[in-house]
Amino acid sequence: MKRLINKIKLFPNDNEKSKEIEKTLIERLELANFEIVDSKYDLAIAIGGDGSFLRMVKNNVFDSETYYVGINAGTLGFLQEISIEDIDVFIERLNNNDYTIQTIGVQETKISTTDGNLSRFFSLNEIVIRDKNLKTAKLNIEIDNEFLEKYIGDGILVSTSIGSTAYNLSFGGSIVYDDLHTLQITPIAPLNTKSYRDVLNSIIIPEYRAITIKPTDETKNLLISVDGESNFYDNVEEIRTIVRNKKIKCLRMSNFSYARKINEKFLTEK
Repeated sequence: MKRLINKIKLFPNDNEKSKEIEKTLIERLELANFEIVDSKYDLAIAIGGDGSFLRMVKNNVFDSETYYVGINAGTLGFLQEISIEDIDVFIERLNNNDYTIQTIGVQETKISTTDGNLSRFFSLNEIVIRDKNLKTAKLNIEIDNEFLEKYIGDGILVSTSIGSTAYNLSFGGSIVYDDLHTLQITPIAPLNTKSYRDVLNSIIIPEYRAITIKPTDETKNLLISVDGESNFYDNVEEIRTIVRNKKIKCLRMSNFSYARKINEKFLTEK
């Protein structure tokens, strides 16, 4: 059987451990007659933690023709498929086309301001919206242009299914199985008094539905984080986020189990 993947680019983290793994990986991949290249590659491999994987995909401009996989050299590594101990098994399976491809939707966010500026970003995990000065945020939330609620609290997080185990989980959001295609709205410290009530739990919707967040006049200047990268925006009119047709392809080993991954990362003591 003809091998489907031949040219590979490595994206190591900057720490010493990742560099050592990179060196070992290059030696073993070349022994198996894979070609290590800097451009026009079939497979991109991140070496590090989840941050390394996110940076790799962003560096590759969320290209939908490239396959992506990660080797976990960090502590979290939920996006990182391969453990250090399984590198030889990984190369053997790669050589034998013994893997599956999981398609993951890319979250697209557009930020428009009252002075006519428009910014567009792509993300895999989430966006987080807060007041620029970290004061109480007042935000009107719509789903497919239908009003949901006027939110008052520290901020709003909108995550993908893949991102549900990241920052979203820290704020009490739900873990969503990775083959469900959803967006999740998770409130950050919502106001809950006798005179005012927010939806206190996360809301999960299909990823093809658009979420629009419109700040009130008191909260026009925002701090918006996209997959951990934060920027300030003044005079924001609305933020619109959705998962459209843009996808990336993640390489999964044939024995991959999402349930086992959850157990290993969150429930099993090391």
